[in-house]
Amino acid sequence: MQSPHQPYAANINANGIRHHYLRYGENNRLHDPIVLIPGITSPAITWGFVAQTLSQQFDTYVLDVRGRGLSEASDTLDYSLDAQAADVIAFIEAIGIKKASILGHSMGARIAIRAARQTQSIARIALIDPPMSGPNRRAYPAQLAWYIDSIALARKGIDKEGMRRFCPTWTDAQLQLRAQWLHTCDERAIRTSFEGFHTDDIHADMPHVRQPALLMAAGRGDVIRDEDIAEMRDLMPQLEVVKVPGAGHMIPWDDEAGFYRALGSFFGAPLN
Repeated sequence: MQSPHQPYAANINANGIRHHYLRYGENNRLHDPIVLIPGITSPAITWGFVAQTLSQQFDTYVLDVRGRGLSEASDTLDYSLDAQAADVIAFIEAIGIKKASILGHSMGARIAIRAARQTQSIARIALIDPPMSGPNRRAYPAQLAWYIDSIALARKGIDKEGMRRFCPTWTDAQLQLRAQWLHTCDERAIRTSFEGFHTDDIHADMPHVRQPALLMAAGRGDVIRDEDIAEMRDLMPQLEVVKVPGAGHMIPWDDEAGFYRALGSFFGAPLN
């Protein structure tokens, strides 16, 4: 059994590939477990500090999305949004739980929307600053080169100081962890997901999502605008909306306490 601060790490086959995941708080079974899906270049371990807090109340699983961290990657693997959504559904089934809540950040939130449309095994979804780009919509505000250039440097070996120019507001510990793990992100996976931000129509999925849903929007970064929130409310009438005014896109990195306050009791219990 893991200590409260050390995750249980494992691999499992789901949807035909190897998935690596971290599990925190395995004895907390009073509520639906949470599956945390990170963003485009965030291996599971980088969300460990959030998972530790969630594990005070919830059995929490953090996924290495295919092509990231220690999950399967290859030159031929399907990195599409459909494949990623199918992974989540298959993962929930493979670990043997009837229902799970999803907390998805950025790309992970888009995966959550696509997956929630397709299954009854997802209880509720928290969408953390998902890109609102898509066909005939404004572009995602980040640039692909930001990801690709930093990955290339990480592959050669980079320390926290080298990573600081990409993430100047992060703490030394955050920078060091990113420098340690960023090289595990497959470049083709990142390119495919970034292109998918502009070609996948998640807005078409939204009217088919029936689960309780929470949208958390960052106050800085221009990923989600007021008109996006209004549109999402029309498409998902059950949607709750909260903002974290002083945070950028990486909300818990910028304002961890504000992140937990914004989550509130959405998953069934308050967080400290």
